[in-house]
Amino acid sequence: MTTTTATAPAPTSALNASRTTATAARVLRQLRHDPRTIALMILIPCLMLILLRYVFDGSPRTFDNIGASLLGIFPLITMFLVTSIATLRERTSGTLERLLAMPLGKGDVIAGYALAFGTLAIIQSALATGLALWLLGLDVTGSPWLLLLVALLDALLGTALGLFVSAFAASEFQAVQFMPAVIFPQLLLCGLFTPRDNMHPVLEAISNVLPMSYAVDGMNEVLKHTDMTANFIRDALIVAGCALLVLTLGAATLRRRTA
Repeated sequence: MTTTTATAPAPTSALNASRTTATAARVLRQLRHDPRTIALMILIPCLMLILLRYVFDGSPRTFDNIGASLLGIFPLITMFLVTSIATLRERTSGTLERLLAMPLGKGDVIAGYALAFGTLAIIQSALATGLALWLLGLDVTGSPWLLLLVALLDALLGTALGLFVSAFAASEFQAVQFMPAVIFPQLLLCGLFTPRDNMHPVLEAISNVLPMSYAVDGMNEVLKHTDMTANFIRDALIVAGCALLVLTLGAATLRRRTA
């Protein structure tokens, strides 16, 4: 008599739209029961912009000069923080382990998480952009839609970075510790505090390979030019390309922790 041993179905490699959307829907259902996380993602950037506006209440031009840049930076930071912690929670609770035991490709898992958090990023970016332009009086020369586009790309980049670093953290505390290593250097070198060409040549060279630099450059293009410029297109493509690259790396590092 011969016996057969049941084995777990092998994960498929091709990205599948139905599996991706099913994963995204599951993540969104879980987030729906976590109002604090939703509030952090959607409301904190808006509150930070309001605070910034009244910090510079006596100097509205200063708010105009840096408000557009921070409109992209705040969503990036909050999406990085929330996504890294939420994804790590999925790992430590065993949810991600169970997903990987199913006939579900790594790309489906990462794309599903990115789609779920990206949906919230769209809401976050739209609210922050609308608030800055129509309630806080942010004065930009270019189209508000271009400002929204860069804010959305920045939020998606933060989501991708959060998904990626969650693979290297063993606890939520460790996930938070990645912020000084991943976000703070970009914040200092992105050109927010001083033009990048005024920096030491070594620091300028480093800033040229950091995606947040191009996020700030893209916002500044909208701030100063009425039409879509070639530099804006370059900056937007670089930010989008970096987000896609980091998501690909995140899928490559995704693995089961048990046999």
